[in-house]
Amino acid sequence: MAGGLISYGTSLTDSYRQTGVYTGRVLKGEKPADMPVLQPTKFELVINLKAAKALGLTIAPGVLAIADEVIE
Repeated sequence: MAGGLISYGTSLTDSYRQTGVYTGRVLKGEKPADMPVLQPTKFELVINLKAAKALGLTIAPGVLAIADEVIE
């Protein structure tokens, strides 16, 4: 089995979008030293049911309901 059981972290899509916004601001002449450091605002919960089954675990339905993505 390869892969993790549960992952909770920043949204990669949102991080890429923020990178694009920063890049645009730098290309327009803004100094990077004058730009604020942004912290992530969107997080994702991903649950791998295949890994849970392989480990003999049952994930509670409430946890599955709040997951952003469920891998079967």
